[in-house]
Parts: sequence; structure tokens; C-alpha cells
Amino acid sequence: MSFWKNFFKQTSIFAAKKELGEVNLIEKVLLVKHFENKGKIINVYLSLNSHINLYDLEKLCDSVGWIRRPLKKVKIAIDNSFLTVSIFYEYNKQKYLIGFARATSDTSFNATIWDVVIHPDFQGKGLGKILMHQIIKYLRYSDISTITLFADPQVVSFYKQLGFVTDPDGVKGMFWYPL
Repeated sequence: MSFWKNFFKQTSIFAAKKELGEVNLIEKVLLVKHFENKGKIINVYLSLNSHINLYDLEKLCDSVGWIRRPLKKVKIAIDNSFLTVSIFYEYNKQKYLIGFARATSDTSFNATIWDVVIHPDFQGKGLGKILMHQIIKYLRYSDISTITLFADPQVVSFYKQLGFVTDPDGVKGMFWYPL
């Protein structure tokens, strides 16, 4: 429990902007001033702007081996999300998408985080943790108390490090799939 107490004590740009009524105006926040990747020094940014290049997102999802989804449906999913967060870097005046996640919500009690992805070249550098911390902070500042997600078995330990727990009472979630 101390993790969450410390987590919410931290100062957040979202808290400051929310008090000013400017949450929707945040486009990019510098995450790491000097980040080295493959011998290049780059600036990495986090964005809450939901206007994302779908082809860049598809390329990012391809990089981690996800099954392709129709772009038209991906756009609808993003447009109907409560929150979208992306991580990118700029190099030679061009943006490169290296991380993404989104959340849906009833805007009162519950939110579910979806499509968390970090490009393989940038995994293990703390960007996934930054992405998740910002999503959780934003959802908590929006007074959403229950945050869920679905995780593949190989990333469960990552989410556990962030305070997520598997259902201690057994499986409460159920799924329906068309036959």
C-alpha cells in the first residue's frame, strides 16, 4: 500500500494543469532531456493528443508482433477512448512513435487500460513505467477509482511491479466471443 501512497504524493503536471482547467491542452511533456539510443541523443516526449498517425501506430504494433487490426476500427477505438497517451521522439524534425496506450471509461467509477505498447528498441529503459504512471495519475485525478487491464502472461510481472494484482478471489472477469 505504501507504493500507492507515495505514488499519489508525487507532484504531477496533470494535477497542476487540471487545477487550471487545462488538461486537454497538454500536447507534449519532455520526459528525458537527453536519452541515448543507438548512439544518438534524442528528446523523448509524452503526448495526450488523440490525433495519432494510424500508420505509425500500426508500425509500432507490428514491431512487437501484434496481429493487424483494421485501421478504420482502430480509429474508432481511439476516438471513443477516454484517454490516449503516446510516447515519441523527434529527430531531424520528424516524429517517431515509440510508445502508446489508451483507456476507456464510464467517466465515473471504472477505466480499463488497453493497447500498451513500447517499441522493442526502447523496452527496458523505463518508458513503459512512465507511460503507465501517467495514465494512472490522469485516471486518478479524474476521480476514477477502479482501473483494470488485460495482460499477456509474459508481461504480468511488469504490471505487478506497478501495483496491479491478479484477481485474488479467482476469475471475476468473463469473456464472450462469437463462434
